[in-house]
Amino acid sequence: MELYRGRLIDHIQLVVRDLEASRRFYEAVFKVLGIPIGGEAEDFFWADELFISSLDSRAALGVLTGRHHLAFQAKDRAMVDAFYQAGLAAGGKDNGAPGERRYHPGYYACFLLDPDGNNIEAVFHGPATRSAAAVVVSF
Repeated sequence: MELYRGRLIDHIQLVVRDLEASRRFYEAVFKVLGIPIGGEAEDFFWADELFISSLDSRAALGVLTGRHHLAFQAKDRAMVDAFYQAGLAAGGKDNGAPGERRYHPGYYACFLLDPDGNNIEAVFHGPATRSAAAVVVSF
């Protein structure tokens, strides 16, 4: 068996109850991160490797995906702060204001719940150099 050793995640699909509410939320936070919407149709939109579709989309098969935690990288603390404010303004709910977390020195993040209750994070890992093996994350 030959495996491609590129990115760990190829793509993620979220099936949502209210596509327009999700579109407002994700367009706002992605604008802060500098990630453009890659494409859209009446029943879906996508950006980078995240595909978001309505419940009645052919790709959804009529089933919601449930609750997920997605973390997006930010280039600095200011971007994390802006992500949080943009997400709140676009219908997101607070799930952890911007601040340092205990995961490793320099881990600065915020957490929002999107319109479907998914835990959406923006994180800046700080300038500290660390070994990937030394990072322990608990949810």
